[in-house]
Amino acid sequence: MILARADQVSRRYGEVLALDRVDLEVRAGELVGLLGPNGAGKSTLLNLLVGLRRPTSGRVELFGGDPRDAANRQRIGVTPQETGLPATLRVGEVIDFVSAHYPDPVPRDELLDRFGLTAQVKRQSGGLSGGQKRRLAVALAFVGRPRLVVLDEPTTGLDVEARHTLWEAIRSFHADGGTVLLSSHYLEEVEALARRIVVIGQGRVLADDSVDAVRAVVGVRRVSLTTDALPTLPGVARTEHVDGRTHLLTADADQLVRDLVTSGVDFRDLEVRPTSLEEAFLAITTADTEPTPV
Repeated sequence: MILARADQVSRRYGEVLALDRVDLEVRAGELVGLLGPNGAGKSTLLNLLVGLRRPTSGRVELFGGDPRDAANRQRIGVTPQETGLPATLRVGEVIDFVSAHYPDPVPRDELLDRFGLTAQVKRQSGGLSGGQKRRLAVALAFVGRPRLVVLDEPTTGLDVEARHTLWEAIRSFHADGGTVLLSSHYLEEVEALARRIVVIGQGRVLADDSVDAVRAVVGVRRVSLTTDALPTLPGVARTEHVDGRTHLLTADADQLVRDLVTSGVDFRDLEVRPTSLEEAFLAITTADTEPTPV
């Protein structure tokens, strides 16, 4: 079942084309990661899907109907990129206020525990740290037991421990059958959580597939080795030196290894592996040629 859909959607802000004929479907039970650089159109797309903006052209559906319909919007949970919390209300009061809008909300104590906020229940939200405010904003998206949760940069400003707490809460929701659409600049976050990756650049969908398939689109492998001297070799797209090791990015790892051997250069600890999602992401979004549909 398709919970959210964008069909040939474009959105303009004056002369700026933020989205250009975008197609996207989010099916029940999926955990979809949305990637793209600043200005790519990620937040605009999320705002269209949840009914906060209207498309300039094309069609957007939420649960098969209008995203602006109150009945449809009640079945989603949203954490936008920027949130404002009532500064004088205590954390528990904020949760109680939002819970009152739903017929069967998650119990307050359960939600506090899930998102690591139990110790802050009596603190005013205005006195929370930036990371604590962000955790509370994400927790509020889950209050109403939504069928679909839309998270725009959910872990911005969080330390490692708090980020992993949110990851576990998102995984738990998904494991129980929930659907998640997650936008993030943290590529390791999407790689850790998502089953499907959608890459957006310049308002267009550049790739839409599994993590492994997105890597395969680039066709680049990382050849890592330790050496004191490295000659110039053909077919090397990029060279990096990290912690005493040399990393070579190439589209033909087999040929590069053969060239290394025949060059006579002394090397050791050779390793060949697929590119990381970050390398795939950078290659896709910085390509000068027309993207190949996935």
